[in-house]
Amino acid sequence: MKTKNLVVANMSVKPGKKKAVIQEFPVNGQPFQLPMFLINGTQEGATLVITGGIHAAEYASIAAALEAGQNLDPESLSGQVIIIPVVNMPGFSARSIYICPLDGVNLNRVFPGKPNGSASEQIAHWVFGNAILQGDCYVDMHGGDLVEALTPFTIFHRTGNPKVDDASLEYARVFGIPYLVASESKGSTFSAASEAGIPGILTEAGGQGIWRRSDVNLHIEGLNRLMRHMGMLTGGALPRKESQVLEKFIWLRSEFDGFYYPEVEVDDKVSQGQKLGKITDFQGNELQTITAPESGTVLFLVTSLAINKNDPLISIGG
Repeated sequence: MKTKNLVVANMSVKPGKKKAVIQEFPVNGQPFQLPMFLINGTQEGATLVITGGIHAAEYASIAAALEAGQNLDPESLSGQVIIIPVVNMPGFSARSIYICPLDGVNLNRVFPGKPNGSASEQIAHWVFGNAILQGDCYVDMHGGDLVEALTPFTIFHRTGNPKVDDASLEYARVFGIPYLVASESKGSTFSAASEAGIPGILTEAGGQGIWRRSDVNLHIEGLNRLMRHMGMLTGGALPRKESQVLEKFIWLRSEFDGFYYPEVEVDDKVSQGQKLGKITDFQGNELQTITAPESGTVLFLVTSLAINKNDPLISIGG
């Protein structure tokens, strides 16, 4: 029998119990409320931390995180699970693209955060210190934002620590999404976790403000596969799905304000030098021709006609 309580900040959950709680902490001197599920199994096991809504309009991943919190049964669980379905609560209410409205900052660029930094940095600091650092494994669930289409993929971080990097890649493979993208970028949830010695992955499915059942299920199935692999759920590990590691993750951005006309679709295979789309001014004159710097697969694509200077346009994995 597991005897250790699951403790997050001022909340404690006994073995075999689950609590849906609202954690409150100050951000810029004002109360900030964060919904969480704390699930403590009856048997000893690993601790899994799951977040959604870092980008608050990526709805399939948010719906999946909420569903996992509602449906996980502590009586059938070995270990502990911490789930935060929506981290960027102000962004969720505002239907915000990319940023936290409290400071206009992309929350997924400031982890592990700062206790006295901007609003986003304070939120990141609390989530990282109180939840993510408890994990033996961390999953941050995402998807295309309100103006993004994507083909599902999972990102893992390379730290240079073979033990952590091998575990992150293993968890990415186990999750079951075909494309696995290597990243060395800093400031993201999963990269900060990996740099702290906690294997972490960022999963992507869904987009364009739609939460299709198939995309929600892809996240839910991945969590189930991962927890069975880790021995947290019964039934043993499921057979592996075929996957491909993409070593490059290339983002192209707009150089102008104007109209965006993509000429490819997600999951298309593109060749170096191929025209991918164009930006025009408000009279229709072409300002920027978007071409592929390298060959690869289109992983995500902005689908909004309106575009701003420095906005992402497209990503290629190769």
